[in-house]
Amino acid sequence: MTGARAGDDAAAGTGPSIVWFRDDLRLADNPALHAAVERGRPIVAVYVLDEESAGIRPIGGAARWWLHGSLVSLADSLESLGARLTLRRGPAEAVLTGLAASVGAGAVFWNRRYGAAERAVDARLKTGLRQSGLSAHSFAGSLLHEPWTIKTGQGGSYSVFTPFWRACQAAPPPRPPYPAPAALPGHPGTVASDLLADWALLPERPDWAAGLRAAWQPGEASAQRLLDGFLRDALPRYADERDEPARAATSRLSPHLRWGEISPFQIWHATEWARIGLTGRAQESASRFLTEVGWREFAHHVLFNAPDLATVNLRPEFDAFPWPPLDRTALAAWQQGRTGFPLVDAGMRELWRTGSMHNRVRMVTASFLIKNLLIDWREGEAWFWDTLVDADAASNPFGWQWVAGSGADAAPYFRVFNPELQAKKFDPQGEYIREFVPEWGTDAYPAPIVDLGETRRAALAAYEQIKGGKDQALAARSLDPGSTGTRPGGPGSA
Repeated sequence: MTGARAGDDAAAGTGPSIVWFRDDLRLADNPALHAAVERGRPIVAVYVLDEESAGIRPIGGAARWWLHGSLVSLADSLESLGARLTLRRGPAEAVLTGLAASVGAGAVFWNRRYGAAERAVDARLKTGLRQSGLSAHSFAGSLLHEPWTIKTGQGGSYSVFTPFWRACQAAPPPRPPYPAPAALPGHPGTVASDLLADWALLPERPDWAAGLRAAWQPGEASAQRLLDGFLRDALPRYADERDEPARAATSRLSPHLRWGEISPFQIWHATEWARIGLTGRAQESASRFLTEVGWREFAHHVLFNAPDLATVNLRPEFDAFPWPPLDRTALAAWQQGRTGFPLVDAGMRELWRTGSMHNRVRMVTASFLIKNLLIDWREGEAWFWDTLVDADAASNPFGWQWVAGSGADAAPYFRVFNPELQAKKFDPQGEYIREFVPEWGTDAYPAPIVDLGETRRAALAAYEQIKGGKDQALAARSLDPGSTGTRPGGPGSA
């Protein structure tokens, strides 16, 4: 059996297999499910909503909406092949241990996660199950390269993307995707399950999800359709148009990747196949798209080595940054898309309406919050965590720290995205802005809440204050978080 330890299955006997779905809500290219099918015993498929285990970050409102739809889709797909999806809520370690005992399981399979709290849960569960005589196995299903396999020449972790990506490309190529099973041996008995409606993942009072429903269809089939359409229609022009928010030039696969409705292995091999025969700029577009998959990999590798990425500056000199008292009025204007800067406001309204935002505009809105409003990046990260359908424990804080200048391979702090110049360059006809800010150019549109020049100078002056302490900070804490999964100070020390 793929990835099994010798002797495990002999000790485990003939009990059913549990497949624990997590951030991998798909049937195709699901290594855990594939291993369970190979084992040849009845399968109990389970999803656990764990908001109780120590260190687990509860997902935000938009992500909860997506999760509901994705679980509906997964349940339908499993049922069509002869299995059922069991839903349980509570601490995952206790839930899985209890479920294994109640169904007389012989084996439990899952695909790996990379946050520190999640890894701790998985390690304890695996140890406990094996001590109880069960077979327990985890697999690589979410990243092309496991974080412990890509190391610097000195054996450390990378803090700059370009050498990281070179190392990935020099590593063994990503494995081919596993096919979806043709049928599943469902468990013949009755396994108690929660009702999805009882989890109250969908907003009701008020129901603010109309825009999300109009923009997205969660599920594995939708993910595959998006990938096929992107490779067919947009891949050749991706490099030229990806930064223009009014163009349909991006894959829109981010939430599907976040929830594992499609795997990076599927995307990688489908893109490599699609690029055959492409030349010139179209060939460069394919490489550029795969590099974006590489940035997702890099974010997860950074999270693996810096588990407090959402709360602690990766570059320690930024701990001394002189953030002024929080201006809640300015923060609210930013959140509501009422800053008086059309590109910023369009992006924030797109986020609220659809649960997503074009990547170029994400950088502009983040820069405006941090460097024009002088509001701590963690406020923005928390807002995106609650409002993005693709809110990801690695990519979300990684992106915010990149813009702030405090993270891995970060943009220099003195790089400030001017929202007016960015609009002229990437939305010159105002198509994107008009879609989300229809009152732009009328008396109903608010005046700018800040002066871009003055606030840029204030941000740079604040940055100058921390430069003097940089050497001492670097001596106390390394910029490279290393490979131990911890950093001095621990979570929440900033």
